[in-house]
Parts: sequence; C-alpha cells; structure tokens
Amino acid sequence: MKENIVKDKSFTFALRMVKLSKHLKEVQKEFVLSRQLLRSGTAIGALVREAEHAQSKADFVHKLSIALKEANETDYWIELLYQSQVLSHDDYHSVKPDAQELIKLLVSIIKTTKKNL
Repeated sequence: MKENIVKDKSFTFALRMVKLSKHLKEVQKEFVLSRQLLRSGTAIGALVREAEHAQSKADFVHKLSIALKEANETDYWIELLYQSQVLSHDDYHSVKPDAQELIKLLVSIIKTTKKNL
C-alpha cells in the first residue's frame, strides 16, 4: 500500500496537540486557548482522512482546503500561546516547524491537484 505522508504527519501532529493541550491545562492552568489548539490541531488529520474518501477531485480539494485552514489556525494558536508566554520556548520550537510543514504539504497537494483538474 502506498505511503500517505500527509496522513501520517497529520495524525502524529494531532497526537502532539492532544499531549500539549493536556500539558497546558495541567501545568499552565490554561483552559480556553488549549481547547482551541486541541480542536484545530486534531481537525487537520480528521479532514485529511475525510479527503481520502472524497467523492470527486473537487471534493478532495475542498476537504484539504478546510484542513489547510485548520492548520493555519493551529499555527496562529501556537504563535499566540508563545507570544503570551504560556508556551515555553522549547515547546514552541518543537511544534511550530511541524505546523508549518503541514501547511506547506497541504498547499502543495492542493495546488498540484487543482492543476491536474
């Protein structure tokens, strides 16, 4: 079976967001933004999974476009948590590149698919 890099990376990223959200709640006592991070960070992988069974190429692009929006939102929450000094320097520099990599992957897949429509 063909390896699906974006599926694997988005799932791994979602796991990290679950753990990070839990850490933010338990250690930092940050409940509101950690929920936003958890919601958007896990939605990426769920939408990638939905796109696997899209009804058409246009549906595939649509689902991945929503995943891209969620990835961009997650990147925003990561930046906000860091700039507000809730997220540590080490945690930030650990998860920020992964969020940006997902964004780049999704943009690339969407562009390529649109070009081939």
